[in-house]
This record gives sequence, C-alpha cells and structure tokens, in this order.
Amino acid sequence: MEFRLIYEGPLPAQGSGGGRAKEKHQIRKQLHPQLAELWQQHPVLRSLKEQVNPLDKSSYVDYVASQYTRLGYRFVPLVWRQPDNVATCELDILFLRRDNPGGILVSGGDIDNRIKVLFDGLKTPKVVEDLGGFNTPDAGEDPFFCLVEDDSLVTRVNIMTDRLLLPMTPPGNPHDVVLIIRVNARLVDADEFYS
Repeated sequence: MEFRLIYEGPLPAQGSGGGRAKEKHQIRKQLHPQLAELWQQHPVLRSLKEQVNPLDKSSYVDYVASQYTRLGYRFVPLVWRQPDNVATCELDILFLRRDNPGGILVSGGDIDNRIKVLFDGLKTPKVVEDLGGFNTPDAGEDPFFCLVEDDSLVTRVNIMTDRLLLPMTPPGNPHDVVLIIRVNARLVDADEFYS
C-alpha cells in the first residue's frame, strides 16, 4: 500500500537529552486526520474498518485500538506487529525548508536530529511524558490514528531536501518545514521479519 502524508510546521532538532514531546505530539495530531481519511478511502482499510467481529460486535479498528489503549488514548497504528504478520514501511521524505541549498546543516538544526523528532511523531506514545501535555484526546481523536507502532518497523528511509518557495504567512517561522512523506507499507511473514 502506497500513500503520502503531509506535515507543515515546526520541526526542531532533538536535543542531546531527548525532549520535544510537545512538538512530537503536534506532528501526530497533524497526521491523525490524514490517516483517519486513509482508513475511510483505501479499499482494503475501509473493508477492514467495516468488518465486525460476530462474537463481541467490535470492529477491526476497535480491536487494534484495544491493543494500544494507554495514557487515556486508543491508538490505532497502521504499521504494527500482528500475531502472524508484521507490517513494515519504507519512507521517502521530501524535506522542504526556507534555506539555501546546504543550509539544512546550519539553520534550524541538523537534519539527523530533526528527523529523530519526526520519527518519534510517527509512532504511538508509550509513556505519558511522550504526550507533551496533551493528556486527553481532542474531539475526533478517538480512536487516534498513528503511522507506526514503533519506528523499528521503518525498514528504509530516503530523504531529499529542497527549498520551500511558499511565502511565509503569519505567524510562520522561517525554520518551519513542509514534509511530503511517501509511505510504502507492506505485510511480511513474522518468521521472515525476526530471522
């Protein structure tokens, strides 16, 4: 399954002590409605979403959410470890920023530490500190759709940087970015993944 996600806004560098939980959850919050729409539009996901377990009348999405109910949220990662299969994904990221070519290493933080913040924003939080103060879901965030259970399920990443030519509108920041993330997700046999 191949699709694209778009993130627009701040992408600060991860500090040496970690942190940036608020910014990471804001990334999740921006991607959540796009992933929810993917579950509505993609024929396979829509079919899964509409399936009902005859025993307890729960849907597939409710089943996944029950596996990731924590911290007051019901998370639904698209890419997760299942009993017999493991979903993995590859990412191609077009990283647009308002810097001259090569400026990514100077202005706004180096790309490695900015991408670490993005990766943490793609996965389901594990502890309350990961929520960055967003301790309860907002309207429309139950369930809360995320891309991956854990970033170890991302098997390949390709990043291309380029100049962002959109005019900055208030209250924009010159270090804000636009990311176009092409996701290629697939199921692999659990034995193959763990061998």
